[in-house]
Amino acid sequence: MNSVLKHIKVIMVTVFTVTMFFSCRNNFKEVQNIGVLSNEPATIAENINTKYTDSGRLKSHLVSSKMLDFSNRDFAFFEFPEGINFTIYDEQGNKNNVIADYAIIYDETDLIDLQGNVILSTHNKDTLFAEQLFYDQKREWMFTNKPVKFKRQDELINGVGFDSNKSFENARVLEVTGVIYLDE
Repeated sequence: MNSVLKHIKVIMVTVFTVTMFFSCRNNFKEVQNIGVLSNEPATIAENINTKYTDSGRLKSHLVSSKMLDFSNRDFAFFEFPEGINFTIYDEQGNKNNVIADYAIIYDETDLIDLQGNVILSTHNKDTLFAEQLFYDQKREWMFTNKPVKFKRQDELINGVGFDSNKSFENARVLEVTGVIYLDE
């Protein structure tokens, strides 16, 4: 009788172990997302004032009243629903600034979408006014197909579409609808 009970216990332990082994799966990502709804941000940050430095030199400064972190999605992004004020400093310490009512940064594609009263001003007094502006961080290229106003030293160019590298060396309005010459 003892050997039968022993045999039953061994079978039960074996069945239990095999069941546990085959029912286990790698669900670490699911465990991380417990309590996080897929339509809700993973985190919310308020009153952001972030400065980025490299080798003791200030490279950028970001100010925003709210950021929503959607890194919990398959196509991760960061949303700034109340706008941004972002300053970039070049190697000589010159600053370029962009302000927008709304911004979204797509993590996977390195694309930044700026919307609503976008104003980009450079250290050499060039200023772009646009409804929407995209910035491709990989290619360091900005563009839009929406109406723009582009103020350069002695002229204000109105048009549709804009294209430029990050230093504004190749800046151009794609479809010019008017030019106003300014006296300085």
